[in-house]
Amino acid sequence: MPSILKTLRVVADPNRLRILLLLRGEELSVAELQEILTMGQSTISTHLSQLKQAGLVEDRRTGKSSLYRLGPAGDSPLEQILTQAKAEISESGPDQAAMRRVLRKRQDKMRTFFDSVAGRLGKDYVPGKSWKSMAEALLHLMPPLIIADLGAGEGAFALLLAQRAKKVIAVDTSARMIEVGREQALRHGVQNIEYRLGDMEELPIDSASVDLVFFSQSLHHALHPERAVSEASRILVPGGRIVLLDLMKHRFEEARELYADEWLGFTETELESMLEKAAFAEIQTSVVHKDAEPPHFLTLLAVASKSS
Repeated sequence: MPSILKTLRVVADPNRLRILLLLRGEELSVAELQEILTMGQSTISTHLSQLKQAGLVEDRRTGKSSLYRLGPAGDSPLEQILTQAKAEISESGPDQAAMRRVLRKRQDKMRTFFDSVAGRLGKDYVPGKSWKSMAEALLHLMPPLIIADLGAGEGAFALLLAQRAKKVIAVDTSARMIEVGREQALRHGVQNIEYRLGDMEELPIDSASVDLVFFSQSLHHALHPERAVSEASRILVPGGRIVLLDLMKHRFEEARELYADEWLGFTETELESMLEKAAFAEIQTSVVHKDAEPPHFLTLLAVASKSS
């Protein structure tokens, strides 16, 4: 637990309070904090160093930079201080608005990448995507079902699922990907796929309306993977199932730039924890594929049922 005296001494500075209010809800880099607060890099770094020394913030390395977040609060008075500060600091509202703009830019960067490769994604190498791993997932299907394919991309997997599904709802954040998917469905004469533009963390799907949810190498593109899994739980009927294919946690940092990856995969423990928090039960995880080419990505399969 951070020292009360240290906490009070550090948070006496209004600018450090502004930083804490921002990190209260999001992980942010120094560059993003600069943009939000319109302060110099050295000033932001100094404030973060003091906050970190006081045990109020922590960081994690992501590629060439670090993301900062609030440290574990414990019995610290920090939460009460921040609640009061939010009401007293006039810059709090504008700071939150600026942070939302910064996060939209982060998402736009990923969306731009997928827009740029729409129409040729399946022709290029994508880590973790293999017919073997997809076949492993298909073993768990019990058609006819209403299926949601989240982060569907061009819809190659949705086309496969549509062969036996009652209906497939394919959701992607890239308008160009959705357009390509619709064109492919039309070309193949598939009528039971509905493409919807939307975010995995705010799905354009009614609650309790889907029997099965698929994430096929898409969860590591979510800004907040746990929110995406929670949304999957929301749209599933009681007893509905989730099938999640993603990369095992790795250290290939280039994936962030090459494939617009937000996360470098997940461990089995991390996936299990997300699923448990989202009210899933009967959770099973396993490694189902290893890429033959370096850096030899491993593919994880997680399967679970929504609690009734």
